[in-house]
Amino acid sequence: MKKIKFYGLSILLLAGLSCSDDLDTVPKVELSLDQLLQQDPNAIDGIMSKLYGSFALSGPNGPGSSDISGDDAGESPFLRGIINLQEFTADGIKNRWGDDGLDQLTTTSGWDANNKFFRYLYNRVYYTVPQCNNLLPVLNSIDFPQKDQVVGEVKFIRALAYYYMIDCFGKGVLVTEENSSSGVPLPQSSRQELFDFVEAELLDAETKLPDNNSYGRANKSAARMLLAKLYINAQVYIGVARYDEALTYSNKVITEGNYSLDPNFVRIFSGDNHTSPEIIYPLIADALVSQSYGNTTYIVNGSLNPETMNLADYGATAGWGGHRATKAWYGLFGNLNTSTDIRASLFWTAGHSFEMNDYKEWTNGYPSIKFRNSNFGSSSSQTEFSGTDFPLFRLADAYLMYAECVVRGAAGGNLTQAVNYVNQIRTRSNASEITPGALTLDFIIDERGRELNFEGHRRTDLIRYGKFTGGSYLWPWKGNNVNGTSIPSHYNLFPIPQSAIGANPNLTQNPGY
Repeated sequence: MKKIKFYGLSILLLAGLSCSDDLDTVPKVELSLDQLLQQDPNAIDGIMSKLYGSFALSGPNGPGSSDISGDDAGESPFLRGIINLQEFTADGIKNRWGDDGLDQLTTTSGWDANNKFFRYLYNRVYYTVPQCNNLLPVLNSIDFPQKDQVVGEVKFIRALAYYYMIDCFGKGVLVTEENSSSGVPLPQSSRQELFDFVEAELLDAETKLPDNNSYGRANKSAARMLLAKLYINAQVYIGVARYDEALTYSNKVITEGNYSLDPNFVRIFSGDNHTSPEIIYPLIADALVSQSYGNTTYIVNGSLNPETMNLADYGATAGWGGHRATKAWYGLFGNLNTSTDIRASLFWTAGHSFEMNDYKEWTNGYPSIKFRNSNFGSSSSQTEFSGTDFPLFRLADAYLMYAECVVRGAAGGNLTQAVNYVNQIRTRSNASEITPGALTLDFIIDERGRELNFEGHRRTDLIRYGKFTGGSYLWPWKGNNVNGTSIPSHYNLFPIPQSAIGANPNLTQNPGY
């Protein structure tokens, strides 16, 4: 990978594992881990890069390889699943390809347990989790430099994978290093049980992780961001408001994390965004070393089309012509032609219509040019694959979570400080400042849309605000209606993939499917 050394190790952690395979698969090793570390103490970096890479890459042998048997290498990587399920199902971005289940996502309609895109994300969780489970007992049985830190990183990675199980599916199987070798199908775990496990793991990881770590690896702020996200959505996840804790951990990120808002909004989404002071935890991409159709290549190339756009301006050699924003996103800026907001300029409007009367027509709706493969601060070459890292967690999100918790009445919050954080975000983009009276929940959900759309948060945000299902908030093609229509409440969760239910008789389907 670009910023994490990747070693050609003789360790293979569950390569080829499918979700339907046994979860107690043992790593194949030619050297024990302690022998390997004695020969090369830096080998742990290579092992960790495999775990971190499981969120962005499809497999160990390039973009055409897949870690998971039966899942398409191009379609199934974790980050691609996050975009598909968090963005296409929501209001901001629609995809026009419609291939084998993608229409169900982009129109939030007709969801069923055989949709391969639900299976892809589910399988990715249960590919990453067993790798962590197999590694933790070995790490705990030997001594090596920075042992606690590495254990904390593994726990964070496992918690991050389980977070998407909590958020997307609401239940699953809780596989840990203690029960992974049971040899029998494990019982189903509730959303509460998964929540409690992830919370405990992150609290433990926070004590082990350093304040600062190598770029692309988790530190205390990464664990705190995930805790803040877990707590701010607790009302949805477990029926108990935890906004006090969400504010506490957002504030820790802000005041103790040594991050700052990037003065250049566009740099955060450019090929040299590893230089941004704002990114807390990225999923790393590299145009040469870690090529994937599932990292930001999917976002960049999918939003470009040589028929109407100049690919060289965005550092790409291919435009797939798939993703366009809807007026539910760019309409948040008012008139794009007169808006001074830098974020409002990040849509391609030439040759495209404001309305999306046909989501399968490329020129309906405005493509987002927020992400690009070109460098912000230096010249760069066009490449087939993107080298732009994906900012999964960044400081502006912590600012907005803090402000939301204050408005929701969290203890310890300060309204003046909340308004200040929001105004720092807005002035960075040359948008007008707001007054304390304007800081409402409705304003915050719209500001989150202006600031964070296409970054994997939108569906979760809309659910937290009660705007995803039902008919109180409509967007183009919601419920497969050009103007939007009400969708049932059980769509707040995705169906458990039928393949998972077939593999474990203890799993039950989510209501409504």
